[in-house]
Amino acid sequence: MGDRPGTSSRRRRGHNEGSIFQRKDGRWVARVDLGYQNGRRQRKDMFGRTRRDVQQKLAAAQRAVQDNLPIPAERQRFGAFLTAWLEDVARPNLRPRVFVRYRELLTLHAIPTLGARPLAKVTPQDMQALYTVKLEEGLAPRTVGHLHRVLHRALADALRWGLVARNVCDAVKPPKVQAQEMRALSPNEARQLLTAAAGDPLQALYVVAVTVGLRQGELLGLKWADVDLDAGRLQVRRSIARVNGQGWIEQEPKSAKSRRSVALTRLAVESLYRHRRRQLERRVKALAWEDNGFVFANEVGRPLTPQNLTQRSFLPLLERAGLPRVRFHDLRHTAATLLLAQGVHPKVVQEMLGHSTVSLTLDVYSHVTPTLQSEAAEKMQAVLAGG
Repeated sequence: MGDRPGTSSRRRRGHNEGSIFQRKDGRWVARVDLGYQNGRRQRKDMFGRTRRDVQQKLAAAQRAVQDNLPIPAERQRFGAFLTAWLEDVARPNLRPRVFVRYRELLTLHAIPTLGARPLAKVTPQDMQALYTVKLEEGLAPRTVGHLHRVLHRALADALRWGLVARNVCDAVKPPKVQAQEMRALSPNEARQLLTAAAGDPLQALYVVAVTVGLRQGELLGLKWADVDLDAGRLQVRRSIARVNGQGWIEQEPKSAKSRRSVALTRLAVESLYRHRRRQLERRVKALAWEDNGFVFANEVGRPLTPQNLTQRSFLPLLERAGLPRVRFHDLRHTAATLLLAQGVHPKVVQEMLGHSTVSLTLDVYSHVTPTLQSEAAEKMQAVLAGG
């Protein structure tokens, strides 16, 4: 390959080989050989102001050919890339509700601001300015942080495909997010809640929530086929989620670890027995009933909605119990905190909650650790003193 203006190598090149040369007008050209298609040799030329520019483009084109991917378009816009990435990568690999959130973040915030820029020319400064503008517009730091993670994921694929030279999100600092305060009920408060729930149509739901720690979507997606009352166990196999435009859908649990088998307390088993009897009685009296098999269903057999559960049942229950307003998700935190405080091994708690790792469980519930350490110290003292 030659570097002199107007010259190029005359050697016959094989498939996917490339050459670099400079034109008479001073521009540099990288040419990649695509082999024969329909009986004709195909080549692609890429242009740049410097030799380094076209070297990068040639390397990206060669990687794309090797991976059977389309050669990056030199003028591909950031918005066009993100739109295609959403459909080709995000949609097939994300749960529907998560995909909708990704699409909202990119189409409402990233694409209108940076979509017209060439993909390969988006800079860290562009990203940092985007985050600053969104914060000034009133977007919550947590939401901007989520936007950053989605853009990082998209650009990681762009880098892997050779569409960009680097992931510019690596050089950008997302806004700091204050940890969301967790409010677990104390043992006395948990007893108050369950006492107030006695006789409530959803008493069993609250007993399972406090004693097992299922996520709200997992509770609402629970079916009788997942529950073995004789064995005192339930299987988490699905979750219920609301997706804009699709209504309520059943979906896979949050992660592989979220698909799990959980042992039930005797209190939970007894509550579920009573709940099933009442549901069968209600089903007989109902004018219309959809046999979907949900354990916690509404008046016609459909799954409960989180909003109705919170507004019509949970918040009034807290008021009856004389408890402060907490999130429904805090019942999950309550279950984990009570278990750990009783000395249940963190690995067992991790498996019950469906966390991906035991370290995540310990990180989330680090507030319980000092108590556990004090108890461990007392046990060590007893062992050594007794010896």
